[in-house]
Amino acid sequence: MGCDRIRVKGDILDDYIRTDGIWILTQNKQFYKTNNEKECAEKCEAEGNFNCRAFLFTRKKLQCLTLAENAKMTVTFNSTDAVLFEKKIYLLQCKKGIGKDYRGTEAKTQRGIPCQMWAEKTPHRPNYTPEKHPKAGLDRNYCRNPDGDENGPWCYTTDPATRFDYCNIPECDNQVMHTGEAPRVECMRCNGEDYHGEVSRTESGLACQRWDAQEPHMHGFTLKHFPEKDLKMNYCRNPDGELRPWCFTTSPTKRWEYCNIPHCTSPPRVSGPGSQCLSGKGEGYRGRIATTESGNACQHWNTQFPHKHGWIPDRYPCKGLEKNYCRNPDGEKRPWCYTTTSSVRWEYCAIPHCDEREHVIVDVPMKVPLVEECYRGKGQSYRGTTSITASGKKCQAWNSMFPHKHEKTPDRFPNADLRDNYCRNPDGDSSPWCFTTDPSVTWEYCSLKRCDDHTQEHISNDSPATMARNVGLTTPNIPDCINGNGKDYRGTVAKTARGRTCQEWSSQKPHSHKHFTPMTHPRAGLDKNYCRNPDGDVNGVWCFTTDPEKKWEYCEIPRCSSSKNECGKVLVRSERVCEQYSMCNAPPGSWPWHVSLRTSTNEHHCAGTLIHPQWVLTAARCLQESTEPSSYRVFLGIQSLNTAEPSLQIQSVQKVLKEPSGADIALMKLNSPVTVTDRVKPVCLPEASLMVERNAVCFLTAWGKTRGTDTDNRLKDVEFPVLENKICNLPQFLNGSVRNHEFCGGFTFGSIDNCEAEAGGPLVCQDKDRFVQYGVTSWGLDCTQPSKPVFVQIPHFVSWIKNAMVSH
Repeated sequence: MGCDRIRVKGDILDDYIRTDGIWILTQNKQFYKTNNEKECAEKCEAEGNFNCRAFLFTRKKLQCLTLAENAKMTVTFNSTDAVLFEKKIYLLQCKKGIGKDYRGTEAKTQRGIPCQMWAEKTPHRPNYTPEKHPKAGLDRNYCRNPDGDENGPWCYTTDPATRFDYCNIPECDNQVMHTGEAPRVECMRCNGEDYHGEVSRTESGLACQRWDAQEPHMHGFTLKHFPEKDLKMNYCRNPDGELRPWCFTTSPTKRWEYCNIPHCTSPPRVSGPGSQCLSGKGEGYRGRIATTESGNACQHWNTQFPHKHGWIPDRYPCKGLEKNYCRNPDGEKRPWCYTTTSSVRWEYCAIPHCDEREHVIVDVPMKVPLVEECYRGKGQSYRGTTSITASGKKCQAWNSMFPHKHEKTPDRFPNADLRDNYCRNPDGDSSPWCFTTDPSVTWEYCSLKRCDDHTQEHISNDSPATMARNVGLTTPNIPDCINGNGKDYRGTVAKTARGRTCQEWSSQKPHSHKHFTPMTHPRAGLDKNYCRNPDGDVNGVWCFTTDPEKKWEYCEIPRCSSSKNECGKVLVRSERVCEQYSMCNAPPGSWPWHVSLRTSTNEHHCAGTLIHPQWVLTAARCLQESTEPSSYRVFLGIQSLNTAEPSLQIQSVQKVLKEPSGADIALMKLNSPVTVTDRVKPVCLPEASLMVERNAVCFLTAWGKTRGTDTDNRLKDVEFPVLENKICNLPQFLNGSVRNHEFCGGFTFGSIDNCEAEAGGPLVCQDKDRFVQYGVTSWGLDCTQPSKPVFVQIPHFVSWIKNAMVSH
């Protein structure tokens, strides 16, 4: 068996896994000159100097290297021109039939006894050796079946009392790595992002974890966050633009792995030219804009200067990576590109929306209000068409950066209906507002009155319909509202935050859904097409929409109470004065949950987060010197460590609780509840076992350590991307050191200026009008470095946190 098996059908390369752009280090190799990959594969099959497990082929030099090792056995690194082909038989950790061709790395018997080396003669003198059976794959002490034993792979043991024993090798799923024709078509095109098959094992034979499960690996790739990615069951998928489909595995020691799905041999469907304007996130944009929104020229995708990157057109043939045109190959918020400016790695591009005209100021008309002439509450639900400020200035379009550059864009506030230049309240201000087209005035409140203000001037009531509309708008009305996440909401709102009509819960058109119907959730109030929250979504109520292009959306329903005790809400709206991904002074009051943990002598020791009026969350490493509550004090409501401020509150500590399994997370119970103010307020906790969704807007905060640039120890913040653990643990970054209950953040190229995190501090992410803490800063505090720092995943410990607060 092995290399000498008879080929019945298929290409010689069908027995190999292909990976582009990878080189592996190995001493045991042979060099050959070949014309193509197939000829190189034939050299590997015929290799007589060693057992050929893989080969490398370089496309420019036409160089062929046969290898005695594969990527599982040695170090890999990127090499643009190289293609690595690994024999599937040596990657499988499962057996087919009796496992005569099993070449995995299991080296213990079913009873856990280590196997004896096949080439050794103690403690047992073997009948089967590599010399006698060179084609049986008798490498090291791996389980094998050289004699075709019907019970499967076995080995000689290192126990003198037991000569041999069988190994516990799982059976391969018959969908994995077949070379014949399958009953159903299991193939992919491009990078497999449109693959909808049912392969559910990885290329090494590990079973895939279900996408809707958070054990053994917690993740953010859920059906709710990626509704268009078909994340069914535990089938292999490619939701994030990887090289090919993959899945999280059911092995606690292997977070994820690629799946082996062959490329389709039939010609692909002929597609259109692609969109020339922005629709959705712009993943289908194929226009020719090649400058960023700040005016930087784009770098060509097929070059590595001035910025090295992995978006190589040959690797991603269906992403439209032509020349230096703006594209969105990775599901970002909108199209982007690497820039030709060495100090700016990448930026978004300004692509006109398909449903809007070009955003030239003169093209944005002053709309005469037609529907809503007033607002309720703070006006966060206002969806009228007023576009004039209180002083008569015309509003700037929300997706325009002229004349005022800002961060209140439709992408950042998707539920705020930031259309055209209409007055809105995306950030919970006191009333609707807008940026103005006057370069000297950044923003103003709009010319709107409250619906219950009886002094409001009515527009002409020359018709009964107009009179009726005006009366309806000015009569005080108790609006629909929600408590908490709205799971008990039973109101009658039936439109999403973006104005789409909701689909009836009992209907399967236009969107088929089997999980949320009046039958499956009889107590969830799934009446008609009203907004509901049957799954307890932490972000609030939602519904399926009647728009065939949009499966579901959140609804925007005001909260029943605007109490100052609401978690995670900030009343201050201040634009950051520095670049988006630079650490700088935080606006006063912007992070009212960030606390200073001090020693009994008032020396600042660590950071922490107020998660309840009487509880602070921090890192366990901050309590290494002492677990005595009297050793610590907590300072709240301050912007600077060295300045006495009127908002300062000082608390002593009553109890200290470390997480029992040894994770770097701890709780501190204060002697008494704090006084909740605008400057001292708890942050929100996330839903248990559900990580933050990809592309969420998150912030890292820390006390004043900006690598020697400041001496005042002021509170700093920086917008901070969250990275998936499969990226964090790559060899070139943190090399497997990030554990399952942790995650990392930042950039893989380390471009955050003057950034230093602080143990115990929070990573918070924006969720509509509030902030939720997803991470406690643990280690790797120099955030100018790639994929640092590392945080403890709060969703992993929410149950422990809540139970501890209740029981103590």
